[in-house]
Amino acid sequence: MVKCSKDKRDIYYRLAKDEGWRARSAFKLIQIDERFNLFAGVQKVVDLCAAPGSWSQVLAARLNKNKEKNDCAKIVAVDLQAMAPIPGVIQIQGDITQAKTISDIIFQFNGERADLIVCDGAPDVTGIHDLDVYSQSQLLASALNITRHLLKQGGNFVAKMFHGADTSLIRSQFNLFFQTVVIHKPPSSRASSIEAFAICFNFKGTGSNSESENLDSSSLVTPVADQQLARYLQCGDLNALLASSTT
Repeated sequence: MVKCSKDKRDIYYRLAKDEGWRARSAFKLIQIDERFNLFAGVQKVVDLCAAPGSWSQVLAARLNKNKEKNDCAKIVAVDLQAMAPIPGVIQIQGDITQAKTISDIIFQFNGERADLIVCDGAPDVTGIHDLDVYSQSQLLASALNITRHLLKQGGNFVAKMFHGADTSLIRSQFNLFFQTVVIHKPPSSRASSIEAFAICFNFKGTGSNSESENLDSSSLVTPVADQQLARYLQCGDLNALLASSTT
């Protein structure tokens, strides 16, 4: 008897194929929106670590349903990898730890800040629980860092995390920047998976961040460079360690 992979036995894998989503992860964002009404009033959104693009597909389908072209939400997808085009989605191939990427996003929003930022990114898992949790927490920190520079006061943020010993610490750190933080596991997330999602509501801002404030590249890049955005390093990347030792 031919063994089926876990993916091919999974109902959400089959549904994604039937409905045209690029990955089963599309249902995670759909279910988060249905539970928390995440997309209400959203006109500008950033999808970080977007490849292969299933969350960007959901954003385009849900935010722009039955809308005229002039009223459509502006969706910017960012990833180091190139993706196949998605109607209604602006793609930026860039590193979320680089100031230039922030400038490119701000340019697309005409100097305004985002209403919502989402991130379903994850490193390649090794199967070593503590290592995987650590790697994901570093990626999560990078996503939060760029979010601080792009999200408007009162905006929302959603990001994948891995359950581990530091889950309570991550929640408490997010509470420094958001009024409410919920750790949620949607039904489409496999029960065997350690993933969950941090749903963060009502960004408190960073002092100078206000809803009415417009930004441009020159006003943003210098402060970001001064703060030296932390570079995300995947564990085991010896080239990165060698490069850092020579500087």
